[in-house]
Amino acid sequence: MEVLSTLLYFLVTIGILVSFHEFGHYAAARLCGVKVLRFAVGFGKPLLSFRSKSQTEWVIAAIPLGGYVKLLDGRDTEQIISDEDRPCAFDTQPLWRRSFIVAAGPLANFLLAILLLAFIYINGVQQLPAQIKAPAVQTLAAQLDMEAGDEILAMKLDSDSEFVPIVSWNDLRWRLLDAITAEEGFSLELESKDGKGHVVQFRAENLPRLTPDSDPFARLGILPMPGKDDKGESTWFELQLDPLDALIYAGERVWLITKVSTRMMTGLITGSTSLKQLSGPISIADMAGKSAQFGWQSFLSFLALLSISIGLLNLVPLPMLDGGQLLYDAWELVSGKRLSIELQEIFQKFGFILIISLTIFAVFNDLQRFFPS
Repeated sequence: MEVLSTLLYFLVTIGILVSFHEFGHYAAARLCGVKVLRFAVGFGKPLLSFRSKSQTEWVIAAIPLGGYVKLLDGRDTEQIISDEDRPCAFDTQPLWRRSFIVAAGPLANFLLAILLLAFIYINGVQQLPAQIKAPAVQTLAAQLDMEAGDEILAMKLDSDSEFVPIVSWNDLRWRLLDAITAEEGFSLELESKDGKGHVVQFRAENLPRLTPDSDPFARLGILPMPGKDDKGESTWFELQLDPLDALIYAGERVWLITKVSTRMMTGLITGSTSLKQLSGPISIADMAGKSAQFGWQSFLSFLALLSISIGLLNLVPLPMLDGGQLLYDAWELVSGKRLSIELQEIFQKFGFILIISLTIFAVFNDLQRFFPS
């Protein structure tokens, strides 16, 4: 039953994220007057299909590992376009419209993440306060005389002009990751158990680096207190916001996560991030199932994180991804002419090989996690 449950949540996860991504392309195309021939979730043999009044074919296919939107496009040799439909073809649109249609997919993923997190905050979510337990000896927090029960009220990066209030431990965790991945020093405004306030500063050169087999917060010495105080009473509290504040807070959170994720993805190229941190479909399925076991809020949070990752991944400037097409558009903007179809096909083959290689490596990582030797 657990395997079936995991598979079900995996399919729900992929279905939601892919549908929203492709709907971004679809909505932008329709807005720009481009005819959409097919909206497909999944690949391979169609399981369900119907045709709407706009003559778009809507398809759910057998292999649920992606999707696509097929537009009327004169570059497609298989399409025969009448003179009447020519103005509705993708390739006849000005550059800014074509770029907008391409970018709308990833943007839809970021929008989905904001909406999911905002929905969680509107309904209220249990959070831990940003109180730390006793730092281990030799950690940076211990060297700065931080003590058990210290509550972190605000944080300021060295590049910031003022402190930002800390709402919860989860809020602090992402802001710490922001500083660590940016390799930037920061200051914390603390309040001790006896009510005394003071500020401690963490220098950039002393910050730990992210590695797949260690906890950066443990190396900092900043770990959350258990969910009970000295009297054994729960310290968990409910974070609930009105709709406008929830949207603003969710937007800030998505921006923060996006910055951290972008640096980690860039680190795969520079070598500062280990390839062992790549996850494939097995890990995604496992995380989807486990997050659902902790309730709908946990599952929606997981969906939001994964939606951000998919949005970022599609913006990577590789052929076969949206970012690759945007790179072609950038070339056209600079040079004044489009990249030839022949050259794009060569790049497509290279991109396909690279993406397949990364996918195989990610699956290999999954197998090592779940079936260690």
